[in-house]
Amino acid sequence: MVLLQSDGDWVAGDRDQKQDQDPDPDPDLVVAASALWPRRCFTWEEIAQRSGRGPPPQDRWLVIDRKVYDISHFYRRHPGGARLLGSHAGQDVTDAFVAFHVDKLLVNKYLKSLLIGELAPDQPSIEPTKNKMLVKDFRELRASVEKMGLLKPNKLFFFLHLAHILLLDSAAWLVLFCFGTSLMPFIVSLVMLTISQVQASWLQHDLGHLSVFRKTKWNHLLHKFVMCHLIGASAKWWTLLHSRHHAKPNCFQKDPDIDMHPFLFTLGKKFSVELGIKKKKYMPYNHQHKYFFITLPPLLFPTYFHCHTFYIAYTKRYWVDLAWMLTFYIRFFFTYGSLLEIKSLLAYYFIFRMLESSWFVWVSQMNHIPMDIYYDKNLDWVSTQLQATCNVEQSLFNDWFTGHLNFQIEHHLFPTMPRHNYWKVAPLVKSLCAKHGIEYQCKPLLTAFADIVHSLKNSGELWLDAYLHK
Repeated sequence: MVLLQSDGDWVAGDRDQKQDQDPDPDPDLVVAASALWPRRCFTWEEIAQRSGRGPPPQDRWLVIDRKVYDISHFYRRHPGGARLLGSHAGQDVTDAFVAFHVDKLLVNKYLKSLLIGELAPDQPSIEPTKNKMLVKDFRELRASVEKMGLLKPNKLFFFLHLAHILLLDSAAWLVLFCFGTSLMPFIVSLVMLTISQVQASWLQHDLGHLSVFRKTKWNHLLHKFVMCHLIGASAKWWTLLHSRHHAKPNCFQKDPDIDMHPFLFTLGKKFSVELGIKKKKYMPYNHQHKYFFITLPPLLFPTYFHCHTFYIAYTKRYWVDLAWMLTFYIRFFFTYGSLLEIKSLLAYYFIFRMLESSWFVWVSQMNHIPMDIYYDKNLDWVSTQLQATCNVEQSLFNDWFTGHLNFQIEHHLFPTMPRHNYWKVAPLVKSLCAKHGIEYQCKPLLTAFADIVHSLKNSGELWLDAYLHK
């Protein structure tokens, strides 16, 4: 026997059967069950204490729509990764839950066994650290977005996008096959393959966010083809990292995209001053805006990503991903190896990886590095995303060049929205921000690139001043 909730009350019954289906329950069993598992109501203070930190037992609770769930054991089995779910322990995750999960019916099957109670009647539905009116208005906006059909994908859009990726991928090899391997065909082929790879990166990003197909399984299947076979990296590895980034963007120790602080760069004004006061110097941070050009953009893919994706895929036993990844390298070295000598082949591979990496880093970092970077403040969903993201002006070129990540704000607020609908929801998001006095940043593409360098320079100067004088 367990206790189930029926119309707000806890009653005794079978795990999959409510009491109203058993009109004459045994009174002794009901009393016994109530003694073992009475109705429980909690305060926000009690929930905040179950964040997984502190001395054992390190309980982890969270709240969804006023219901309290104990994820202390389940979080390690969470399909999106233990660290993703663990980063929300002790908090209300209603908006994040709605934003990330497409199949609510499937997820609710997991939730039933985790339910332990609800918020006490005198507790507000919104945590004290969050803007109540902003949360209310955003939920109304999301309901409008769903009614407008903005979460429905246009399959023709994504089909044409995939077609142009495959066309460029094939053309890169055909240029060398038809025109030889002299310098000019070599360069043209490199450019074509680089474009194909970066555009494939944007498409796998769409698939990883479940925004291409209505059914999750088709997104997962094509994600493996694009990410593992066309790019040569693990789809599950990417999902583990990127989901954490979206959940807590620019939150230190929760967003893996800023793990380069403090060992390679110092990021954010507050962190830079703190690092300087503590007299810590892992790198000459006052020169980081200079060495950025020769480190992160050209080397992220050829070095760190290459090693990390294979390491995670192997240690976590993602055998299907590894098999798909091997097909990329077999295809690449067989097709290009038949045209290029070994030295030229290796040079070709690492040059296109460096070009791809540079393109990706400049686009992915222009929306985040110049923004606020600090510890998780447990703010509401909108404030969390807007403090860490900014937009780049819309144009056909910018949309294509950035994979629509020039609409980073809309993407972070609605991570499963197909990217071809970002421009439609943007005016509604702007109105919401204006109503609540939230800055909605949008800038030209080159200005966004320059702001990365300016932000790194400013952080380095703040660190140096604190390091020398405080």
